[in-house]
Amino acid sequence: MNNPPLILIVDDEENFREIFSTRLTQDGFKVETAKNGEEGYAFARKMKPDLILMDMEMPGLNGAATVMKLKNDPDTKEIRVIFLTNYGDPRSEMRAADIHFSEEIGADAYLRKTDDLGMISDKVKSFFALYN
Repeated sequence: MNNPPLILIVDDEENFREIFSTRLTQDGFKVETAKNGEEGYAFARKMKPDLILMDMEMPGLNGAATVMKLKNDPDTKEIRVIFLTNYGDPRSEMRAADIHFSEEIGADAYLRKTDDLGMISDKVKSFFALYN
């Protein structure tokens, strides 16, 4: 594990990358960002982040395809991934299906971007406590 832990945020929305990068940096993490799946995959191969926060819907290589590519690559298959997305309705029966799908393709968790920023930050911290 890097010290401080390195988190890669992969999202096509610049505002999201900036907001979460700032918050996680304030929380003591080193943060890098990528604007799409292709860039995120290349960065992951090069820098081996401790955790990737991956958007689901992006142009080009979407989040699901990127995670599958990461998990099929011997050099990146051990990198932990959390989907952080606006995809799906949190009140919907589909949320369970979304979570199940994300786990099936290799993601470690599924969070919504619209959740409270502090809560998401706390979940990232607890994630490192679990796997440290």
